[in-house]
Amino acid sequence: MQHEIAQSGPLLDGNGRLADIGWSRQPLLDCNLERARFYPLGLLQRFRKKRWDYYAVFTPRRFFSATIADLGYAANIFVYTLDFAIGDLHEEGLVVPLGRNVILERNSPEGEASYASDKVSLCFVAGPKERYISVDWPGFHDGRGIHADIRLAVPPGHESMTIVIPIGDRRFYYNTKINCLPATGQIRYGDDLEELKSDSSLGQLDWGRGVWEYSSFWNWASASGFLPDGRTIGLNLGRGFGDLSRATENAVILDGRVHKLGDVAFDYAGGDYMRPWRFSDDSGRLELTFTPFKERTAITNLGVIFSEVHQMFGRYNGRVVLDDDTVLEIRDLIGFAEEHRARW
Repeated sequence: MQHEIAQSGPLLDGNGRLADIGWSRQPLLDCNLERARFYPLGLLQRFRKKRWDYYAVFTPRRFFSATIADLGYAANIFVYTLDFAIGDLHEEGLVVPLGRNVILERNSPEGEASYASDKVSLCFVAGPKERYISVDWPGFHDGRGIHADIRLAVPPGHESMTIVIPIGDRRFYYNTKINCLPATGQIRYGDDLEELKSDSSLGQLDWGRGVWEYSSFWNWASASGFLPDGRTIGLNLGRGFGDLSRATENAVILDGRVHKLGDVAFDYAGGDYMRPWRFSDDSGRLELTFTPFKERTAITNLGVIFSEVHQMFGRYNGRVVLDDDTVLEIRDLIGFAEEHRARW
């Protein structure tokens, strides 16, 4: 059973427990993390809270992503870009002890997230009609440098895939994913300048807040692209974390409307990630094959903090049955699928 949240309210009640559990088409709950209670000593609460803003942009030529994440004991700032034609992938990141100089907004619909140092500056600004992404990293890729000035339009009524789920007794996850936001602006990577146009470039957001178990595992699959008739098509599929009995994050997003799915199985060969992945749901509505063409491996090992990500870029092919029983064919949709293990 999938419970759809339809009313606004607080995320946590006065005892630090989730006030509601389920999914919604918009982020309706106030992310009052200050009420989280899972350690007797209040000063220790911050070290288990996880907060991040992950933006990604699909252009005709490349994938670009920028993240500001605060993991409690440290922050992680990273940017990466992939050239689809030649397979050039480069990523750089910073670990910031205790999250110094990191600002993250309270709720996803509005606010500012930022980090600045003498090496790099990132700024994300969210508003009801537009989201703004600014990245300035002069030393990226041995001084080649990367700079982004991107605006993501938020069309009226555009829906997100939002979930609120428990992780054990007192831990929880509040997450909003937004796909297929029309992108304009530019990305400069070294001497290469790419101008983004809204009819060919789309952005998306992964906004997460919560208290996770120290050892965690999850899968995530996503895409934002266009159908041959010009409509936008997005995928968001996930599993592996928390209690998903009342809500999953699985959905197809067609022209800004969420078509909700139940449980989705990820069928792939761990350790041999370049083999095709297959996705199917528990109601016979989804059948997809994902064929990777590039692997991104990101490993962070700082002792107490460990993260290993295998993010595969590839093409989705298959079919999905929409809410009105229409069968939608998906052909050569570029996206990604990943496996992530963490101690954090």
